[in-house]
Amino acid sequence: MHSQPKVEFRETDEAGNLTATFVYSEQGPSLKRVGRVDSIGSPKQTSSWSTKPLISSLSDVFLPSGYPHSVSEDYIPPPLLPRRPTRYYTLNPQYKSSLLNHIPTPGVGVGNPNASPTSALLLHILQDTSGRIATILFAHRVGTALEPECKTYRLAADVFNDIAMILDCLSPGVPAGAMRVSVLSTAGVLRALCGVAGGSSKASLSAHFAKWGNLAELNAKDSSQETVISLFGMLVGSVVVSQITGFATTWLVLLILLGLHLSMNYAAVRAVQMTSLNRQRANIAFSTLLASDYEKPGQWTILTPAQVARQERIFHRDGALQWNSNSGSTSTSTVINLGSARVGVAMAEFLEDRPPMDRLMTIFEDEAYMLYISKKRHVSIVLRKGCSVPDQLKAWTHGLLAVRLWDGSSDSDSDVSGAIEESLAFLNTEDRFVRYLSELRGVGWNVEIAALETRGGRRFEI
Repeated sequence: MHSQPKVEFRETDEAGNLTATFVYSEQGPSLKRVGRVDSIGSPKQTSSWSTKPLISSLSDVFLPSGYPHSVSEDYIPPPLLPRRPTRYYTLNPQYKSSLLNHIPTPGVGVGNPNASPTSALLLHILQDTSGRIATILFAHRVGTALEPECKTYRLAADVFNDIAMILDCLSPGVPAGAMRVSVLSTAGVLRALCGVAGGSSKASLSAHFAKWGNLAELNAKDSSQETVISLFGMLVGSVVVSQITGFATTWLVLLILLGLHLSMNYAAVRAVQMTSLNRQRANIAFSTLLASDYEKPGQWTILTPAQVARQERIFHRDGALQWNSNSGSTSTSTVINLGSARVGVAMAEFLEDRPPMDRLMTIFEDEAYMLYISKKRHVSIVLRKGCSVPDQLKAWTHGLLAVRLWDGSSDSDSDVSGAIEESLAFLNTEDRFVRYLSELRGVGWNVEIAALETRGGRRFEI
């Protein structure tokens, strides 16, 4: 009788962590061989529920399966609430809603002997109607921008919500009648805007965090986290409210919580590292790359999404063209405002500046776009039918570089066209822009997501 080689089977979870090991071995003569399987469980399995680490148990309940490999690197677990806007957003309003119960609300008839159920009902209908109309108009106006500017609208939702709370609290001091109704209706409109901006931007951020196609599970686990945090907020809020008796103290605590709410959510949104290139991130990434290519040809500075996130502003001027020259450090960055730009404009709008179309058609004969710089340093970009996302990124980069090269001393068509032609030749030399995109992909950027158009775009064909 002799021993046969052992076969080892290792079982892992979705994240690649070892959960169990099985060893199969055989003994005995060839005709009467007996097989044996030995199971070696992981420490996590061999320990009972009572001795299992509490943090590990909670992670299984509240975090997506396969965490942290199943989510992006900027998805922070629950203990670090300040860096997760979708969680802290739920916690702070629970304190504030508890405090609001201490502030009289005669605007809806509470404490007002002259109020009637009919007037309160009509006021509720007016608020609800104005909020629904605002939802429709706001979604129509900014619907296209919610995806590329999700960080901006995520924080804007908090601002809308907090201002609505303040207006509700101020309504008792407003004279009764049309003025008070206007204040309360404005609060309803702001809450409606918060719902549109917050819900849409959260969906976009969740899609960014989910790496394994686990968007539904991630949202479900986020809801579980928010439920627990909401409960905790109500409990703590009840304790805080029981210690507050004065009107001035209530307002002071409320304003402190509002400031804390916005500052923490600002830090949370800043921590998100989006990998799509919207207008602002394209400004930072491409201007830094172009500046380094000019100063040290061949030695490019390629910023990662994390480096760009540290320089990105949450609220910024719409369509701004900014030149950012640095080495990836926010302390040494230099930002120059060059003008503005818009991608996907209608041909009628493009022709308002009376560009030299014969010259432009020659310059952009082999390109999927055309652009022109107005006297106000505004770059209008029209896109051909079938224009790809890399073509859109090239158009934005071309406009950025052209405005940088054009000194603005002369606004003649020849000077503007000369700057446009020179900058395009630079980008096309040795497939420079194609290599730019390749390098950006290498550090984590997704250059296949369209994030430059914030309004319904137009296309043309010749």
